[in-house]
Amino acid sequence: MKNILLASIAASALSLASCGNSSTPEGEGEVEASAQSHSASDRSATDSSDSEDEFAANFTDREGYDDEESASQAEASQQDGQFTLTLPEAVTSSMLGDRSKRMIAVQVMLDKSHHSPGVIDGRGGANTERAIEYYREANGLAAGTGVDSELVASLIDNYGGDVFRTYTITEKDASRQFYDIPEGFPEMAEMEKLGYRDATEMLAEKFHMDQDFLTALNPDADFSKAGTKLVIVSHGDNTLDADIARIEVRTGENTVVGLDESGNVVVSYPATIGSSDFPSPSGRMEVAAIAPAPNYTFDPDDQRWGPDKTFILPPGPNNPVGGTWIDLGKDGYGIHGSPDPQMVAKRASHGCVRLTNWDAAALAEALTTGTPVEFV
Repeated sequence: MKNILLASIAASALSLASCGNSSTPEGEGEVEASAQSHSASDRSATDSSDSEDEFAANFTDREGYDDEESASQAEASQQDGQFTLTLPEAVTSSMLGDRSKRMIAVQVMLDKSHHSPGVIDGRGGANTERAIEYYREANGLAAGTGVDSELVASLIDNYGGDVFRTYTITEKDASRQFYDIPEGFPEMAEMEKLGYRDATEMLAEKFHMDQDFLTALNPDADFSKAGTKLVIVSHGDNTLDADIARIEVRTGENTVVGLDESGNVVVSYPATIGSSDFPSPSGRMEVAAIAPAPNYTFDPDDQRWGPDKTFILPPGPNNPVGGTWIDLGKDGYGIHGSPDPQMVAKRASHGCVRLTNWDAAALAEALTTGTPVEFV
């Protein structure tokens, strides 16, 4: 892989090697990415591009959400070990399909706890189990990955039992430009931006939800029309209030964790971490820079696969490295987003560390230049 060029890192162009998706169990090679980057400790002093602002706002803009009083209504409750979830008036049990009411509630409250289950889909799986394990550890519960009355009671006590809320599609949402994303590099390179494909994809990422789950809760909704009222989950606000002293990339667990000064895990994220052909590195690194809205450059001189021509792919959430790049300052390795959030920790990468777009954005905002990152 190429080395990172870190000249004038506070507000200059950064050239870095990064990894893209692999559609097979094993990665096929590395690519180079470049982006406007800045020092993570001096982000407020750096002007953001429209692409950066638009992408970040999708996770932090509160316009369109119902008021906090309505949002704080508890739908989940538990009495004598019996769990109950009250569905919104417009939602029936049949609309949930094979999704578990208890799992929906657990995933939503885990998301608010900053022990991310990845995509909220109501079905659980390995990503949710790891989030449960870390939540249990952080809250003094018995170790394990199971959903029992002790876990549910703790989540409800800490996060109020509110699982659903409403969102009204805004004029800003309706006026967003969407993109027909081609599959080939030559066609992608001609694009202005690798933005969201449609309103459903944009809104599902905003709410940390699986697209099918969002449409199941709103079967008759026009997601592109301003004024449309949606039922959504009461997801986390993408703001970390924890002080992260260091990051550990736990390769055997497909997890990235943030620890405080005392060594306590305060945040955890499911992650795709390398492959057998392109393993992630070992040892200690540090955050060198944050590159919002990164480009993605394929250079055939450095690859064993792909076309025989260099292609620079524009930024956007459907860029192969998603909407955020956290540069680790060594051999081009980084932590970044993904255009396929449902595949995080389920598909190999080309050596780097891939999170969902919203988890990568939240983590980047909580880090400072020089934060240690250790692969263990």
